Amino acid sequence: MSGRLAPADIRSPLGRARGLGSARSGTGHFWWLRITSVVVALLTFWLLWLLISLVGADLSEIRATLARPWNAILLAVFMSAMFWHAKLGIQTVIEDYVHTRWMEVLLQVLNLLACAIAGLAAIYAIARIAVQA
Repeated sequence: MSGRLAPADIRSPLGRARGLGSARSGTGHFWWLRITSVVVALLTFWLLWLLISLVGADLSEIRATLARPWNAILLAVFMSAMFWHAKLGIQTVIEDYVHTRWMEVLLQVLNLLACAIAGLAAIYAIARIAVQA
């Protein structure tokens, strides 16, 4: 024997009997949640600066500012990251706190649809402002 101790199996007896382990999606979910939070946090400073610079501006000036390519692109990235981050966060809450399987599936589908529809609506609105200005 090498003298090293074997790693302890920390699974429950039922888990050992079933042979179930990690679903292997938790790490990716964790990292995407962190990446989107950093993107949203950084772009929030840009968005606050943009909104403060538009205080007192009329509608045509606001549309022209939002239609500038960099502003439209950054706003679209902000909205995409924000709704993706919201979807991942709500998904985690549903997985952790909803224990009835049919309710969990229903809420996950509603979460996906709500975030996708809201994200697409935001991107559509940004594109429409950028093209019409």
